[in-house]
Amino acid sequence: MASTIAHNMPALASTLSPTSISKLQMTTAQYRAAYTSKTTGNPHDKIVTGGIIILGPKILLVKRAATEIYYPNMFEFPSGNVDETDASILHSLIREVMEEIGLIIATVLSPEGGSLILISNPPTNMFQSLLRGALIASATISYVSAIPTISIKGSKFFTNGQQFFLKGVAYQGTPDDPLVNTSQCQSDATLMATIGTNTIRVYHVDPTQNHDGCMKAFSDAGIYVFLDLDTFTTSIVSNAPTWTETQFNAFSKVADAMQGYDNLGGFFIGNEVITNDAQSNAAPYVRAAAADIKAYMALKKYRQIPVGYSAADIAELRPMLQNYLACGTDQSQNIDFFGLNSYEWCGDSSFTVSGYANLQQMAQGYSIPIFFSETGCNTPKPRLFTDQAAIFSANMSDTWSGAIIYEWVEETNDYGVVTYPNGKIYSGAPTPLQPDFNNLQNQWKSVNPSGIAEASYTPTNSAPACPSATGGWQVDGSAAIPRLDTGIISAAAGNPVATPAASSVSSAAASVTTTAPGGAFAALPSNATAPYPAGNGTAPYANGTAPCSTITLTSLIPISTISSAVASTTPVGASTGPGGILVATGTPTTSANNGGVVSQSPLPATTSTQVSVNGAGVLTVRSTVAGLAMVFAGFLLL
Repeated sequence: MASTIAHNMPALASTLSPTSISKLQMTTAQYRAAYTSKTTGNPHDKIVTGGIIILGPKILLVKRAATEIYYPNMFEFPSGNVDETDASILHSLIREVMEEIGLIIATVLSPEGGSLILISNPPTNMFQSLLRGALIASATISYVSAIPTISIKGSKFFTNGQQFFLKGVAYQGTPDDPLVNTSQCQSDATLMATIGTNTIRVYHVDPTQNHDGCMKAFSDAGIYVFLDLDTFTTSIVSNAPTWTETQFNAFSKVADAMQGYDNLGGFFIGNEVITNDAQSNAAPYVRAAAADIKAYMALKKYRQIPVGYSAADIAELRPMLQNYLACGTDQSQNIDFFGLNSYEWCGDSSFTVSGYANLQQMAQGYSIPIFFSETGCNTPKPRLFTDQAAIFSANMSDTWSGAIIYEWVEETNDYGVVTYPNGKIYSGAPTPLQPDFNNLQNQWKSVNPSGIAEASYTPTNSAPACPSATGGWQVDGSAAIPRLDTGIISAAAGNPVATPAASSVSSAAASVTTTAPGGAFAALPSNATAPYPAGNGTAPYANGTAPCSTITLTSLIPISTISSAVASTTPVGASTGPGGILVATGTPTTSANNGGVVSQSPLPATTSTQVSVNGAGVLTVRSTVAGLAMVFAGFLLL
């Protein structure tokens, strides 16, 4: 969730009266029914044409006007929903939203669904946070206090302005997705919280499954999820490395499915792909995968989710591997964090004897966050976890960002800290394995590094130099990495590389563009002028020159005034700004811009569908004879 909203919304929302909170907890269907009772005629039509909804986290507000255009400074609440005091508070909440993300307009699609369409250009991290919860039928206002997202500055993680240290456990004992059974996740998250867990690592998920319940269970417990993007069939293979479109598509599906959760801490692009110097040739493929996934998420306008790598602790690869994955000045081609799977500290060892002093020396000055993505030697028994005191001590905490204990569930390898009834895995009430469970709890209770406030932190570490090929490292750090063609990434993100240029439009139609971020492209009749004079735009879109503005026409354009080429097959143009709006004349047109919305004038008497290939969803537009009465309906593709 973006910072302004995260900081200001909870304080405002907390002042709402219990009565108003109760009334705001109506389901989408109930709200729709309440609104419909105040209208006449077909309720679907009334809601589509006039039910403008403004979204705050899990708050649905309807402007009760069947034919009016919505203005940002006007707010109406259906009678009986909120009192005047709360209306003022909610007004402030909405203004916070609008100042942060620009105008959001959403309309209910049908009495049966809760689907919306948007016209907006928000930062996607907040866009997803606002909408995902707001459209759940049983949504409640409590979501305004959602867990703050993890971000990176220099070599440190931050949440809500404070440095973040991982106290995590590995949470996957079988190939099955552990984030689909809500009740099981709730049981595990509750017990994890008692020992101070703030992170879990999950190795594989099924992107076709619903993870809302489990992600919420861990979020409610204050627990972040670091997730591997690969599957058992798509991981980069050590001895025969590849990075293919098939692998990319599989990775991106996982990213799509999980990116909207605020408590997603980051993605691992691979786990222990390289385990000896002979396999170091796989490193460029790891780096290419990270670069392409980061590029894809940027095109999709997702929040900046960290993408890193989890390495086996192999002495002969230190420090070449960690340096190679973060080297050079182009951070877009590097990983964002480095995880180390290390089991060197066994029993009641020490900073020097364990080898941690050597690990610290090699990581000192590293330019990105580094942490133990697996740790917890299991010999001798019981496990003491005394390495945690070292990791969070002054010796290491300025460099290392915490640790993930391997693992939560007891398997045949004897690394677990809990068991389940009848020897099952992730099924039933978890039972602590003692004294290991209490030993870990006591260690974490005793270590609480304060870190540094984000506002007070100025990164000084430079990216490491790219290592040259040597006898123990076979990769030339200056060589290009095997990234996929940019067209593949762009097409997958719904952002084709080539877009129709305004110059390709027939002279029968003039075109004007706004190139500011969130700007609009409009194709106008030949007598139109720019900037658009008063009356040539429909408020609040008039003149359409500001960022996030939309330009529409006030009258139908006879199809005869447009060249036959445009009328038959040629799109008029595309938005030039990220998140821009395309308002076209001629044939149905597709927006290729993230956040873009497609509309068209004129259209046949019956509604036609224009498809947006990105996250803004599907929009249908119908023009009527009376000026420009734009009737919006559609789906928001969550």
